Amino acid sequence: MSYTRFRKIVLGFYKKNGRHDLPWRKTHNPYRILVSEIMLQQTQVERVIPYYKNFIKKFPTVNRLAKAPLSEVLSAWQGLGYNRRAKMLHEAAKQVVKEYRGKFPKDERDLESLRGVGPYTARAVAAFAFNRDMIFIETNIRTAVMHHFFPKKKKVSDVEIENVLVGAFPVGNAREWYSALMDYGSYLKRSGVRTNHRVKGYAKQAKFEGSLREARGAILRALASGTKSESEIASLLGRKRASQMKTALAALRREGLVEATRGGLRLPNA
Repeated sequence: MSYTRFRKIVLGFYKKNGRHDLPWRKTHNPYRILVSEIMLQQTQVERVIPYYKNFIKKFPTVNRLAKAPLSEVLSAWQGLGYNRRAKMLHEAAKQVVKEYRGKFPKDERDLESLRGVGPYTARAVAAFAFNRDMIFIETNIRTAVMHHFFPKKKKVSDVEIENVLVGAFPVGNAREWYSALMDYGSYLKRSGVRTNHRVKGYAKQAKFEGSLREARGAILRALASGTKSESEIASLLGRKRASQMKTALAALRREGLVEATRGGLRLPNA
């Protein structure tokens, strides 16, 4: 497979079958793109869409998000999972307002300095918001590259995938290129292409039911409706899981996602 042929296949697919109506595809606003990238981490696109729309409606600008109490942000996030993402997004918004006067930096190193923003997210925001020429990988991009360039290799490293991306990269067209790659990779997965088991360092995600993640989510959902006592929290998922609930609660308090008051436990108002 030549790089030229690969580009033609990916961009041709996108032109005819791309998900052009995704709400974050209709904006160049770095704040809104950051919200979408944080929400999309380990979460399917279809599930994210309604949460994204509601979140942007409630917090339309980085300034509005920065000024909102964390309890409101966590409440708006309920049901999406991985609630630490909401807290870090809230903190990142405060950073942008305080350190950059409400204007997002364009340099990926500055973007990476924001709370909860790692190398992938920084480069994705730079590419989608500012059309900056960046090289980055996520699961659908990885699938597209492996399918065409490493169809039989048992273990493929991200370095090998990055080398392909460098060779195939259409300079000056990052925003469209990565949208196309992600959509094409997603299409391949729906068509039955499976490559995760051939990725070096791949680890299957643990089952959600019965997990600590499930316990954490149950606690935050309960507190979104009001203050609760520790005994009420411990009993949320039944007597057999009371110990796990206490462990989850302790972790949430350490992370600043739950605070204790005289009236009981609640979502933080900071």
